[in-house]
Amino acid sequence: MSSPGGQGGALSMRGAGGPKRIKWALELSLGSTRSRGDRQNKEGDVMYPVGYSDKPVPDTSVQETDRNLVEKRCWDVALGPLKQIPMNLFIMYMSGNTISIFPIMMVCMMAWRPIQALMSMSATFKLLESSSQQWLQGLVYLIGNLLGSALAIYKCQSMGLLPTHSSDWLAFIESPQVGLQLHKA
Repeated sequence: MSSPGGQGGALSMRGAGGPKRIKWALELSLGSTRSRGDRQNKEGDVMYPVGYSDKPVPDTSVQETDRNLVEKRCWDVALGPLKQIPMNLFIMYMSGNTISIFPIMMVCMMAWRPIQALMSMSATFKLLESSSQQWLQGLVYLIGNLLGSALAIYKCQSMGLLPTHSSDWLAFIESPQVGLQLHKA
């Protein structure tokens, strides 16, 4: 639907009021040529896809002037392990203290996540380098992961998986020798 005069829009005739311009129009015929060069390449034989623009897209990355957003993101990373503690407490309560597959899986996941996070501390510190409070944020991140590990250890102790009683070490105690002992006089 080409408009007269090569304007590139669709026209609609209504009554005697003359031509009325439609807000949205799409030229689907491939045989017609258009006088506008916005959708044709330099050779003029191939049309660009609908929505294509030759204009460069503006850079939308975080600028140095937006320090508040960077600080907030770094604090979100640092407080992540502390935000998991209430959920871990709820999971600990719901799983109970019995030895079965569900509580064992929960304890393993609660123990593995902080260990994995502590092993990748250097990558986390690289994320926090853009912050002015990186050492405080790193300390909060470390404390949060240590508290997560402490919760997992506490759960293991409450389930009876840690050897904390003397009866847990009986295999390593030598049995007393019962027999006749001679005294030298």
